[in-house]
Amino acid sequence: MEVKVKHVKGMHFLGEGSSKVITNMDASVTAGGSGHGASPMELVLMAMAGCSGIDVVSILEKMRVEYTKFEILVQGERASDHPRVFTDIELTYKFWGDNMLEDKLKRAIDLSIEKYCSVANMIDKVSNVTYKLEINSK
Repeated sequence: MEVKVKHVKGMHFLGEGSSKVITNMDASVTAGGSGHGASPMELVLMAMAGCSGIDVVSILEKMRVEYTKFEILVQGERASDHPRVFTDIELTYKFWGDNMLEDKLKRAIDLSIEKYCSVANMIDKVSNVTYKLEINSK
């Protein structure tokens, strides 16, 4: 796997992988950026949620679990000293639908976090990763 990151201006960078999709990265305005993209640390959290989300959707399809809406909220706490890694990360998996079976949803999430999600398994080496599950009716 290979990606290319190109400097645009100031703290603004463009990332591109083999998919040819362009991702904007930037520091926050308060950190000298222009706000034209997500920060690299925000992208880490997004990558974790995206990786796990793909797993969960795939597993739930195999389990024949239907839902009307699915979102993942991720909150990360960072160390106060450099390199300011994430020390604690909590994912909240939110599902909407009728007759949602909590045990199947938890099983799909557990499989993702503990076995399949490469990003979660890398981050788990330096951070305490936990999750919550919210089930909502339509």
